[in-house]
Amino acid sequence: MTWNIHGGVGLDDRFDLERIIATVRHHDSEIVALQEVEGRARPGVFATLCEACGRHAATAVTMWEGTGGYGHLLASRWPIHDTRIHDLSVPGREPRCVLAARIATPVGPLHVLSTHLGLAAAERRCQGDMLARLAAATPDPLLLLGDLNDWIGRGPVWRRLRRVLPAWTRARTFPAAFPILPLDRIFARPAGLLAGWQVDRGAAGASDHLPLLGEIRLQTCWPPLMCSSAPLT
Repeated sequence: MTWNIHGGVGLDDRFDLERIIATVRHHDSEIVALQEVEGRARPGVFATLCEACGRHAATAVTMWEGTGGYGHLLASRWPIHDTRIHDLSVPGREPRCVLAARIATPVGPLHVLSTHLGLAAAERRCQGDMLARLAAATPDPLLLLGDLNDWIGRGPVWRRLRRVLPAWTRARTFPAAFPILPLDRIFARPAGLLAGWQVDRGAAGASDHLPLLGEIRLQTCWPPLMCSSAPLT
């Protein structure tokens, strides 16, 4: 699952982390990537979400204020190893990064890249280049997921990533009330790793994005594993 949770603020402009937690627990995904985790005014948010999402978690904080931070979270039912944070920041823009990890699934290692890209087109082109290089250097099997902010289905980030990641989701996730834009994505390599995807329209009130869920098949895994992240398209 990948989901941009908008700081836990729903379409009613209320902060309600329990709505996020209820959706995550309902889907019970093996892998969860959340973006826009807002803990600057609420320092316990990261810990609460880590506990709710899975036994193993890693975080990437891009902005600090006092004792709290803002960024994204990667959680898994299985152990997370070799966690690294790669800077994707562009001068003059909001700090951005990609959280890279190796997840020890029951059938072997799965490499994951979780990210949230910038709002400006030129910024995303630069970040797309960096992401594509990182994905090309990462072993198979590989998932890349998150809010890529690519406003059109075949935007500049998609054009860069498709050269190195042969499978991707095609789902509209934003705005949650009437989704018309494929901002949130899951990319995979090899192509057979991504078997399907769906969005949860029932979670429309909890954030301005819909959660995207991807069905992944590891080589010897049956039945399929469910992978959902913040913020499939």
